[in-house]
Amino acid sequence: MSEISADQFKFDEQGLLPAVVQDWLDGSILMLGYMNQEAIARTLATKRVHFWSRSRRQLWEKGETSGHTLHVKDLFVDCDHDTILVKAQAVGPTCHTGERACFFVRLDEQGRIGGDKTQDAAGGILNAVLQTIRDRRAHPRTGSYTTKLFEGGHDKILKKVAEEAGEVLLASKGGKREEIVYEIADLLFHTLMVLGYHEIALQDIYMELGKRFGKAGLRGES
Repeated sequence: MSEISADQFKFDEQGLLPAVVQDWLDGSILMLGYMNQEAIARTLATKRVHFWSRSRRQLWEKGETSGHTLHVKDLFVDCDHDTILVKAQAVGPTCHTGERACFFVRLDEQGRIGGDKTQDAAGGILNAVLQTIRDRRAHPRTGSYTTKLFEGGHDKILKKVAEEAGEVLLASKGGKREEIVYEIADLLFHTLMVLGYHEIALQDIYMELGKRFGKAGLRGES
């Protein structure tokens, strides 16, 4: 195991750096821990995330007792060299509570900590749109375009996907960047409608893409 030079980083007075762990598939922030030189070295050597426990004052591997490990995909350091970002593949839930990630409670506009669990912190805008689509299906809203699509049934949803795919083709042939962006956004929305109709999570799509990543061909064929 190679020795990590302390000169590369700005460790705090306890010799630690905060380490943010991010899901490599959808960008969700899974947890925050602390690393010292040894934890960084072990993480690099084993490709599994290691931290320094401030309470127990010892090195530990995430998941060493639960089996919910974090497999390293990439590592980054911030501009000040005092924080590490770990892009990882999680095996099982990351939080000790059994939740996928540690950030599942919202802080409201008055600075109060909410009591209800939420998955709104996960993923990005695509995940947020899909959550809205699911909400419209469960709680139809008068005047909502999404609600109207669900009321039209499966065939109407699929027809819109086909129409928007055609619009993408025309925009691409036209070569105008703003039109391509606009039409692809439409196609993505209506594709998310299909996921919402079938109750498929974006995480399932990310996992499938993750299986294919770095392989030749869409299904791994050479």
